[in-house]
Formats: sequence, C-alpha cells, structure tokens
Amino acid sequence: MIQIRRFRMIALAEGSSFLILLFVAMPMKYVMGMPRVVTVVGAIHGMLFLLYVGQLAKLRTIHQWDNRFSFYAFLASLLPFGPFVFDKHLREKEIATN
Repeated sequence: MIQIRRFRMIALAEGSSFLILLFVAMPMKYVMGMPRVVTVVGAIHGMLFLLYVGQLAKLRTIHQWDNRFSFYAFLASLLPFGPFVFDKHLREKEIATN
C-alpha cells in the first residue's frame, strides 16, 4: 500500500515536471531567450522519469501487475496529463492491496 502511494506521488511529480517543461520552460526558452530554464527543469524531469520507471518495474514485480497495466502505466508517463489520468487506476490498485 505504501509503495503504491509513493509511486502515485512520484507519478504526479513526474507529470507536473513534464507540464512545467512543456508549458513554462519551453516558452521561456523560445520566447524569452532563456535556455537555462529548460536545462534545469529538463534535468529534474529526467530524474523523476527515471525514478518513475524504476518504481514501476519494482511494483510490477512485487504486485505481479500484468503486461497491459504496466504498459499503460509506462505510456502514461510519456503523455502530457497521462499520469493524472492514470492516477485513478493506481488508486484502485492501492485500495485493492489494503
């Protein structure tokens, strides 16, 4: 339970960093000429993405998540707003493990 909750928090942080990268940092780079913002936000997002994928692999093994669920969890990390939409399914998994 705690592991899935931790994964949900990582997913929401990763999703937020992706949106900040796309809708704040990228415009700042190309409109305001501030490329350093993309470097910093991109590095933070990259670390959160790696943490997300690592936690996903760990939870897939521990909770024996099937390939389809694991694929959708991974796909959610690649799409803007994906982790927020997928959070519903993670909450269901969290409740089911109680």
